[in-house]
Amino acid sequence: MALRAARYIGDQRIEVGNVEAKPPAAGEVTIRVAYNGICGTDLHIVQGHMDTRVALPAVIGHEMSGIISAIGPKVESLAPGQPVTVMPLRWCGECASCRAGHQHICQHLDFVGIDSPGALQEQWTVPASLVVPLPEGVSLEHAALVEPLAVAVHDVRRSRLAAGETVVVIGGGPIGQLIAIVARAAGAEVILAEPDADRRAFAAQCAIVVDPIEGDLAAVVDEHTGGAGADVVFEVAGTRGTALDATRHARTRGRVVFVAIHPEPVPVDLHRIFWRELEVLGARVYEREDFVRAIELLASGVVPADALITRIVPLDDTSEAFEALLAASAMKILVDVQGVRA
Repeated sequence: MALRAARYIGDQRIEVGNVEAKPPAAGEVTIRVAYNGICGTDLHIVQGHMDTRVALPAVIGHEMSGIISAIGPKVESLAPGQPVTVMPLRWCGECASCRAGHQHICQHLDFVGIDSPGALQEQWTVPASLVVPLPEGVSLEHAALVEPLAVAVHDVRRSRLAAGETVVVIGGGPIGQLIAIVARAAGAEVILAEPDADRRAFAAQCAIVVDPIEGDLAAVVDEHTGGAGADVVFEVAGTRGTALDATRHARTRGRVVFVAIHPEPVPVDLHRIFWRELEVLGARVYEREDFVRAIELLASGVVPADALITRIVPLDDTSEAFEALLAASAMKILVDVQGVRA
């Protein structure tokens, strides 16, 4: 049986065509994919930054929602017809990271949708252990935001953010916006720096916004912290300049969390780290508890999901959606894999 799918074929090209269906084996389920969000990692893939890792042609995509359509033998806790999302991480269980309890950063991690086939296909077969059921009241459209929201939840949890602290978020793309929302929900005052006017307007509902090109971010941070600096700085923009600047805004013994993917090494101000005894933290992907918390936040209405979704396009328009996101003309685009809206 052939299925429709969007595949990265190299040379910064996406094509929509047919792939073979994979029935569920023991311990697996097949999901009828409803929506798939396109994220920054997907953009890195299509820009060729991960060609040594992605086997071409590759069905990509991992921010998804759908309905279970079939279950394989030995699957007992899930059933056809159940609305779900997927935490797309498969770990080995044997490496030092796994043995230490850090399976999400397994040394042999299979990030499903990058290292193995992803969700931009009509039917997606995955291990049942990756499936996360959705509660009533969370729509399939909104549920496609669970994975990026779980990233933000993990980033904030990794920072050890406490209520009443001041946060600086450098970069107002989807993850930066979600970090600001999660931090604000945790009781923090949030300052977000973003050059794009539309993204600043979106962030204004939960953060003090600054144009880092026209404005003075350091002056705003000083104003709101009495000159002390922020308790936590999240670097989410992923540029050489923002990586270098991130330590500038942290207070003595503050925490600087690097969230963005930097394809190449970038300079960091080690003198500032020494001088202020800063903590520098990496934050990568998420754990199961982050997915659970992300679903709770969506269900509670804390996250303005409809406003985050710029538009929804049919599977045939996947390539155009990538072009729009690479041009920074959208916040979050969902692909309607089944063409319900087409």
